[in-house]
Amino acid sequence: MSDVAQLDGSDPLAAKRDEFTLPEAVIYLDGNSLGCLPRNVAARMAEVVSAEWGQSLIRGWNDHSWIDMPTRVGDRIGKLIGAASGSVVAADSTSVNLIKALSAGLEMRPSRKVILSDTGNFPADLYMAQGLIRGLDQGHELRLVEPKDVEAAIDDSVAVMMLTEVDYRSGRIHDMKSLTAKAHDVGAIAQWDLCHSAGAMEIDLTTAKADFAIGCSYKYLNGGPGAPAFIYVRPDHLSHVEPFLSGWMGHEAPFKFDLDYRPAPGTTRMTVGTPPILGLSALDAALDVWDDVSMRDVRAKSMALGDLFIAEVEARCAPYGLTLASPRDAKARGSQVSFHCPEGYAMMQALISQGVIGDFREPDVIRFGFTPLYVSYADVEKAAATLERVLKEKLWDTPSFKTRSKVT
Repeated sequence: MSDVAQLDGSDPLAAKRDEFTLPEAVIYLDGNSLGCLPRNVAARMAEVVSAEWGQSLIRGWNDHSWIDMPTRVGDRIGKLIGAASGSVVAADSTSVNLIKALSAGLEMRPSRKVILSDTGNFPADLYMAQGLIRGLDQGHELRLVEPKDVEAAIDDSVAVMMLTEVDYRSGRIHDMKSLTAKAHDVGAIAQWDLCHSAGAMEIDLTTAKADFAIGCSYKYLNGGPGAPAFIYVRPDHLSHVEPFLSGWMGHEAPFKFDLDYRPAPGTTRMTVGTPPILGLSALDAALDVWDDVSMRDVRAKSMALGDLFIAEVEARCAPYGLTLASPRDAKARGSQVSFHCPEGYAMMQALISQGVIGDFREPDVIRFGFTPLYVSYADVEKAAATLERVLKEKLWDTPSFKTRSKVT
């Protein structure tokens, strides 16, 4: 028996693979951009569309408890990220939730004007912060430093430390607990983006004492393209946080149709518009696969998959100019591995044509995400062998693979 066969044979998560729809002849290593389809989602969506929407119509808001889905689904996500019941709500997009959290954090520190982030943060987070600064027009500043310099940059001028736990390019992990403690030592608010960590690694927002957290659900949580995002508010903040986006669904009594806004109790105040019931239903069904999963097992397999991939790629592909862009230490790396690669875009398109799906990130990064619930050790070995063949045979060197698509 080969080493990978032994690893797959002793994998406590191996049976989970059968709970997903996986296309034949495809090794899917892009779960950090879009997770695979859980098998139970299609049936659940058919039920919601045909029976609930089709037959109940407007009555569905009460008869099927649609109105409570954001908090109900939020609690299910909360269990995976170490959040107390009632502190997470599933709603809107990550970017909209960032505005809610960041504006609330700035209001909690009105005498301070600095939002501290790093150059490895996902650009969308920085764009939203820049837009909020323009909109508030109160002299705020977005201060960017290198990821390694964040801790040294935390001082008493910082209102909000706004970081992404796992770097989207390299997979480098920020130490949430220690950086949050440092932020609190100087009186700053700690806000975290969990897009590349929720569902991929152990997270304990309660122990870390994070003030706010946001994240998407279409990556490792497998909620589907454009699935609703989530927002966490530390429970002791909920009584006084008033979001900048004061929406109808965040009102204390939306169906009284008052002309003045009063925030609802709890995380409901962090919602804005009408809940997207189809998206929430798909996400709710997708979360079923997590009911009997240990996040400790998920993290252990994630690290092992990444280590195996690095070893295989470096052994096979060293002559072809690939260099590791991710931390070598698995404990410092999220559930992804990236390599700097000349002609990286064309390389990835050629790899996809051979049935191994990853993605490309500017300027020269080929990135592979490892979703422990459905990626096997055999997948990893075969993916590395395919990458070697694409490089050795120069399969990437064609005009069609060098032509950029809208989505990379």
